[in-house]
Amino acid sequence: MNDWLMDFAMFVAQLLSLAVIVVLVVAVVARVRGNESERPRLRLEELNDVRRQRRRQMELATSSPGDRKRWIKRFRKEDKAERKRGHQHGEASRQTVWVLDFHGDIRASGTERLAEEVSVVLDAAAEGDEVVIRLESAGGLVHAYGLAAAELDRLREASLTTTVCVDKVAASGGYLMACGADQLRAAPLAVLGSIGVVAQLPNVHRLLKRHDIDVEVLTAGRYKRTLTVFGENTEEGREKFLEDLDNVHELFKQHVAERRPNLDIEAIATGETWFGSQAKERGLVDALGTSEAYLAERMSQARVISLKLVSRRKLGERLGLAVSTGVERAVERGLEVLENSRWQKR
Repeated sequence: MNDWLMDFAMFVAQLLSLAVIVVLVVAVVARVRGNESERPRLRLEELNDVRRQRRRQMELATSSPGDRKRWIKRFRKEDKAERKRGHQHGEASRQTVWVLDFHGDIRASGTERLAEEVSVVLDAAAEGDEVVIRLESAGGLVHAYGLAAAELDRLREASLTTTVCVDKVAASGGYLMACGADQLRAAPLAVLGSIGVVAQLPNVHRLLKRHDIDVEVLTAGRYKRTLTVFGENTEEGREKFLEDLDNVHELFKQHVAERRPNLDIEAIATGETWFGSQAKERGLVDALGTSEAYLAERMSQARVISLKLVSRRKLGERLGLAVSTGVERAVERGLEVLENSRWQKR
């Protein structure tokens, strides 16, 4: 009996040792992969190839079974001819269109990634190349979007042709970025403009005063604090705050006017927004059309390559995103069912 207990104890000890070793190995691997995930990885995709493969899939799907071999043989001939043309003329001599994406939030949090992508393009682009930015943003913080616009200015300063495509919205800070392009294209119902500045600040001073609560706002410098949330605001403070807003607005107008000199800046810098077709009439955009249509057109003339820096999400982030996406889809589905029920016959 004692020998059996001793053998069992040894077995448990070995099992625990193995478990500890496995845990340590997993921890080391997770740490290494965690460090790797902090470094964004460059993802390149030639959109010409993607479109060609999709077209071939459709042709095969709609052809009769007896014609599929003929289609496959034809595809091989096309590929061979394409490779031959590349060898004859040299791939390096072919123009490249680099495609970047920017989806802006109120803090323009994608600016850091955009800056790195711009640097990659500047390192790789050749003379005659074009950069297309698919931009979507309703604006946000002035300093954040000022930096984002400065990153796009680097492309123009490097003498690269730039085209900004707006499919949905480029307003306020979004338009601050977009207006610096050599060509600005927008979908007919995209929203553009909002060349203005807004600020709002709640003040609870009277509420606190009713409850005999005093708030001391101490500053060194006459205009260190103009308007406050808790203290009593003065007319002088309001005037200074408005003066600061006007100053930012003037800088915004100057930025747009320098990049689009044909605009009547005083007429369009009212804070209003316009749809794409209206924006074209006023000179805010150069052409109407979607980004997909423009890239399809460019594919017949050049290599179109999508460039993106992608950060690998950690396990916890992936699980959290999956749960969030599931809840969001459930809510959207519920709203859809509720909306459709209004039109169902009873």
